[in-house]
Amino acid sequence: MTDKAAGEETFISHLVELRDRLVKATIGVAIVCVALMIWPGPAHIYDIIAEPMIASLPVGSKMIATGVISPFLVPMKVTLVLSLILALPWVFYQVWAFVAPGLYQHEKRLVLPLVVSSSFLFMGGVAFCYFFVFGRVFKFISDFSPTSIAVTPDIENYLDFVMSMCLAFGATFEVPVVVVILVRMGIVSVAKLKEIRPYAIVGAFVIAAIVTPPDVVSQLALAIPMWLLFELGLLVAPAFVRATQAPQEPV
Repeated sequence: MTDKAAGEETFISHLVELRDRLVKATIGVAIVCVALMIWPGPAHIYDIIAEPMIASLPVGSKMIATGVISPFLVPMKVTLVLSLILALPWVFYQVWAFVAPGLYQHEKRLVLPLVVSSSFLFMGGVAFCYFFVFGRVFKFISDFSPTSIAVTPDIENYLDFVMSMCLAFGATFEVPVVVVILVRMGIVSVAKLKEIRPYAIVGAFVIAAIVTPPDVVSQLALAIPMWLLFELGLLVAPAFVRATQAPQEPV
């Protein structure tokens, strides 16, 4: 067999392996989605997601649906997104299983902890947003709203807001992983990151001002954790570098 034929065969085998991993990841998400549809059900899931908003409205108030199929479609979207979040460890495991055969042993010691930590950090960011941020943001907005305005949020607009906020906080909680990867790949050193700490703090507040609503509560709730997680990344990065040193690399 020629080198060209061997290379083509290897490439095809990688594509087949990638397809299999994508199928397994999709099946995992689908299983979680079916389980959530059976219990507690899309309608109840949306009620839980909407609870922080409902709690900030006057007693007896409800959200509205302006679309004909919105009462059906929106809860289904929420269920699908929640299924993907809950299945993240399985999805990231499939990513890990795909890339692991091409890694050295010392590289595997880095990738697996990052895969696990990325999953739980993202879910932690979403949980922090739901349990800590939403209630305070919605109460702030409700208290600021004039009494002449009846606040009746549309369920689709509310879903868009919730998804964008959860994505922002989930991505923010990945800051330690980003710091570790940058340090381990040699792109930047811990010493250099400590030097630019003031710029990182300012950047955290700028990012928070861009991706959150124009209120102080949500901006601080995003910027401060981003800064603290940056500091956490500076603390754990040296340990990761030492643990994943190749035998020939200088410590």
